[in-house]
Amino acid sequence: MGWSPFLGIPLIVALLSFLFYKNFPLNSASHNFPRLFTVEELALYNGSDPRSPIFLGIIGSVFDVSKGKSHYGVGGGYNHFAGRDASRAFVSGNFTGDGLTDSLRDLSSTEVKSIVDWRDFYFRTYTYVGKLVGRYYDSEGNPTKYLKGVEAKAARGAQLMEKQKNEEAKLPSCNSRWSQQEGSEVWCDDGYPRLVQRPTEIALTGKMSKRCACFKEEDLDQPGLEVYEGCDYSAKTCRL
Repeated sequence: MGWSPFLGIPLIVALLSFLFYKNFPLNSASHNFPRLFTVEELALYNGSDPRSPIFLGIIGSVFDVSKGKSHYGVGGGYNHFAGRDASRAFVSGNFTGDGLTDSLRDLSSTEVKSIVDWRDFYFRTYTYVGKLVGRYYDSEGNPTKYLKGVEAKAARGAQLMEKQKNEEAKLPSCNSRWSQQEGSEVWCDDGYPRLVQRPTEIALTGKMSKRCACFKEEDLDQPGLEVYEGCDYSAKTCRL
């Protein structure tokens, strides 16, 4: 009775299975990704199990941050981001309770842009492993209206920041320094220091702020210019 080539098939299958699971174990971040996560599934990757990778969500995108275990693992300074999407905390600085949320409601366009920039940082620096089903992606992994709104708001923030940058480039900023002995000081190499409102700041942050700019003598009678308190009208240097 001759040898049948079919007798070797089970052996080949067993060998291939062994090699696959050796290189792609079930708890590996390389297995079955990218994928869709529920909130409960993402919470399993919070760094508490040393055998599992550490995942982080931001604006619905999930990343493997295991290579930053010293920061994102238990006891690390960024562990509060692990196993969840805490997008808002990237700009709010609130790392407890309600602050660890993926809601960006009532944030300014520049704050939303900052969070989108953080997401882009994770795309560049860490491994993308999937999407979180919920606010930003539906059960089939499609972007929600909320995500599209966030992207649009971030784009508006970028446009406003560029507009403000161009406007402020027309007026040179004051020089400034501070020392413990003499306190704060502002001065202009060419012109006179004045406080002036940033016209696009309300659209950017929802608040009005001022900056120090240098104006030539013939422009000092413009409305809206403010002399620093305690500073002479014609002084080029002001101690505050």
